[in-house]
Amino acid sequence: MIEQTVEIPTKDGQTTTFIVHPDRGGPFPVVLFYMDAPAIREELRDMARRLASSGYYVMLPNMYYRAGVMELGPIPPAMDAPERKRMQEYMNGLTIPLVMDDTEALLAYADGQAAASKGPIGCVGYCMSGQYAVNAAARWPDRVAAAASIYGTRLVTDAPDSPHIMARKAKGELYFGCAERDHYVPLEMIAALKQRLAADEANAEVEIYAGADHGFAFPLRPVYNKAAAEQHWERLLSLYRRKLQK
Repeated sequence: MIEQTVEIPTKDGQTTTFIVHPDRGGPFPVVLFYMDAPAIREELRDMARRLASSGYYVMLPNMYYRAGVMELGPIPPAMDAPERKRMQEYMNGLTIPLVMDDTEALLAYADGQAAASKGPIGCVGYCMSGQYAVNAAARWPDRVAAAASIYGTRLVTDAPDSPHIMARKAKGELYFGCAERDHYVPLEMIAALKQRLAADEANAEVEIYAGADHGFAFPLRPVYNKAAAEQHWERLLSLYRRKLQK
């Protein structure tokens, strides 16, 4: 495997991006890995490595670069902890238009790399970033062939760019992996998402992971659920095999 950390220029500065891909057999389909709210950490780099080992050029950008931060360190579980409040400020400082600007910069960079395929790409977003993966598929419908939201939040909002609305603009296949127990995304929201996707005849699947909590795929979280995590890997890799490796 080849790993590198590069500074990718954007409209608002530059985002430090971890890139990993196999050392032979390329070029490889590009997969954009959008981080969750606790930010870049070795846990996410390890997940990017696992994804890349299946034959992908994985890009994991720091989405908090505008705030001048990258690795936040441990986040206490208490909702009133100062570290958690800062994390929420960083998270709330992001918008879909800002992240789409960054995505455009990431794709422009990948287009110039010999190890990165110029063919269809994939996206995956965890937690706060599920919405960004879906919006990328809608923004670049002829390029994003597969996008996954894993316990993504803010899936159904009143905003015009809400994921449940934007999904119909995607030509690629969408996958929503939702935790059964998720106070950020209650079952009522999942039902509303399913209803809208069906009404729009979106090319999307919504799957509820029984007995799993928000954050179940992260191996260092107390809520880590190995069975659910491995199921999510099977779903994600199957999706990418179908849509990216042609």
